[in-house]
Amino acid sequence: MIANPSIRFRPAEPADAAAIRDIVRAAYARWVPVIGREPLPMRADYDKAVAEHPFDLAVEDDRIVGMIETLLADDHLWVENVCVAPQAQGRGIGRLLLERAESKARAAGRAELRLLTNGAFEANVSLYRKLGYAIDREEPFLNGTTIYMSKRLVGCPPTGT
Repeated sequence: MIANPSIRFRPAEPADAAAIRDIVRAAYARWVPVIGREPLPMRADYDKAVAEHPFDLAVEDDRIVGMIETLLADDHLWVENVCVAPQAQGRGIGRLLLERAESKARAAGRAELRLLTNGAFEANVSLYRKLGYAIDREEPFLNGTTIYMSKRLVGCPPTGT
């Protein structure tokens, strides 16, 4: 784990929805010229998402610098979205957020995490692979490719065993 003592974590509250939306829009803006449109997370309704899903926020100096949105499924933890504000990228915050998701999965008795990303987001695919995620399948989507990835957690029995 990368130590970053200036980062603390807390769950999102409804009042955080606007800040989450702003971070998502800033973090994903770099991909607009790559895929020729706004990635779907840039268009999400974060008031609704924060009300319906757990978000863990990375906070530094009382500013939200990253977030991860997860959903607990019967046999895995789904990572709906993870992003870090552009000015805070490259400092291991994304890795810390994904480690938090792993801890949540273990605590809930889930032995696997799953996520998807756009195949054009090569830096993201590379990061997930470095962190132990494998590509499960690829599907065409809006003139591009969606990559579905998963990670089995070591030392955690499969759900249902």
